Amino acid sequence: MSVNIRRLVVDSLKPRESSILDLSRTLCKVAGVEEVDINVTEVDAKTETVKVIIRGTNIDYDGICKSLEDHGASIRSVDEISVKKTKAKSR
Repeated sequence: MSVNIRRLVVDSLKPRESSILDLSRTLCKVAGVEEVDINVTEVDAKTETVKVIIRGTNIDYDGICKSLEDHGASIRSVDEISVKKTKAKSR
């Protein structure tokens, strides 16, 4: 049995010069990700707070963290998560 992440909502802080378009494309390349929505919720002189909603069948959380870090973003909190238990396939 394994547990797969199907939906993840992250509150993140990113540099203003980092495009949400580029960030969303990068996050979509992470294993298991099928859809990404990004909403800017707050703008400061040098940063933006964004709400990132990620959907997929088996989202690679570590890959999400690395992709955000590569864009200069940090995870402030994981606000929602949806997981699904799957049975291991017999051989």
